[in-house]
Amino acid sequence: MKIKLIKSSFYHEAKTKKSLIEFIKKTKVLSLNDECRKFEKAFAKKQGRKYAVFVSSGSSANLVLVQALLNLKRLKRGDRVAVSALTWSTNMMPLIQLGLKPVAVDVSLKTLNPASKDLEKVSKKVKAFFTTNVLGFCDDLEKIEKLCVRKKIIFLEDNCESLGSRYKKRNLGNFSLASTFSFFVGHHLSTIEGGMICTDDEELYHMLVMVRAHGWDRQLTPEARERIRTKHDVEEFYGNYTFYCLAFNARPTEINGKIGNEQIKYWNDIVWRREKNFFAFQKAIEKNPDFIPLEVNHMDKVSNFAVPVVAKEPGVIEKYKKRFKEAGVEIRPVLAGNMTLQPFFSAHVPERHICPNAELIHTQGFYFPNNPELTDREVQYMVRLLQPHP
Repeated sequence: MKIKLIKSSFYHEAKTKKSLIEFIKKTKVLSLNDECRKFEKAFAKKQGRKYAVFVSSGSSANLVLVQALLNLKRLKRGDRVAVSALTWSTNMMPLIQLGLKPVAVDVSLKTLNPASKDLEKVSKKVKAFFTTNVLGFCDDLEKIEKLCVRKKIIFLEDNCESLGSRYKKRNLGNFSLASTFSFFVGHHLSTIEGGMICTDDEELYHMLVMVRAHGWDRQLTPEARERIRTKHDVEEFYGNYTFYCLAFNARPTEINGKIGNEQIKYWNDIVWRREKNFFAFQKAIEKNPDFIPLEVNHMDKVSNFAVPVVAKEPGVIEKYKKRFKEAGVEIRPVLAGNMTLQPFFSAHVPERHICPNAELIHTQGFYFPNNPELTDREVQYMVRLLQPHP
């Protein structure tokens, strides 16, 4: 049996593609327009945030967010920003590229995420904390939120792998000033490429909209556009070609927006199926003494992205990696492992970061598929692979 991490480009792919083809045939404007705005409104409502800004990828969401905070002078070049050590490259890279200094924070072996006690250790020397809600899990986000308020630390969440997960009756991604999401193929919702930034902060929202597209005001509300043009004494003739801030072109297309509007209909079903699969795997992992068990009882809902296993002993994980590979199941490192071990990090961050738990996950872990299209037979097939190794 062959089981890949990603089964298809979209959930209910045939139906989605048929709808997309008809849309392209009849639509004249395929650059950012009404379909993207419709998706932003639907996503903000579903996530439970006031504002959502659709961008070209989850990675560009991180880049746009950091630049927006710099433009607003909430961050400044040289500031230290705490980041989960177990994360993705484009959570660290925008900080380095934009003149900030990442401070890697170690994670818990039981949640794969930093806890408030981990942030507390570096809280005196950081201006912001950019956590990654790994694989649908979180640690004590409520305490982290309170700590950040108390210490005046800007709190941000990368929620690319945890859409639909809930803790303390709140969606992950809603504990911070702003959160980012990815719609890359294989993520919870796919728009081929795409990402979202969510916030309740109106000033930040307006800046995000400008940073997404050249630093101009075209996508602002009429009221916000009038305010900024009045402030800078911009004549109407020059209005659409005036650039107010440092920015990028990170716009999505109407094709991405249309797919997003089709896929968001399946949000609840996707989350339910991922959670159902996860708990079948979780039972097997808990029964296997070779693995470090995950703690998820504190969570209201676990919208698991892919299932991680971390072995207690160094040599053991190789046996399971071989077993899964020989069984035809695609596996990969947990995210990309400890990001401080990546070549780009050591090349640009001279300070040494000691993150033993992230390193253990890097060397003694992997993850395997959990997607909403898995059959019961495929789930049980992988459950059997999780049995103790002889």
